[in-house]
Amino acid sequence: MSAERDKQAIGLRYGAGDEGAPRVVAKGRGEIAERLLAIAEEHGVPIRRDPDLLQFLSATQVGEEVPEEVYGAVAALIAFLWRLNGSEDHS
Repeated sequence: MSAERDKQAIGLRYGAGDEGAPRVVAKGRGEIAERLLAIAEEHGVPIRRDPDLLQFLSATQVGEEVPEEVYGAVAALIAFLWRLNGSEDHS
């Protein structure tokens, strides 16, 4: 199996006004993962490489909220991204 086939990507969505937990909005392996990453880069979406979080989220289907077991890790990721974006308002 090539390294490209092993590549995985998962996209999350969460906004300050959203109810509930962040949701998985995109997911793929291999060429699909490469395309998801390319689209994210094209649109200035920050990419975080976290193999442990990826492993936990890989069982989550597109459209589902992230599992409660990873709330802490996802919250830390969201806080990191808000700081990265320099967003004070978060809306």
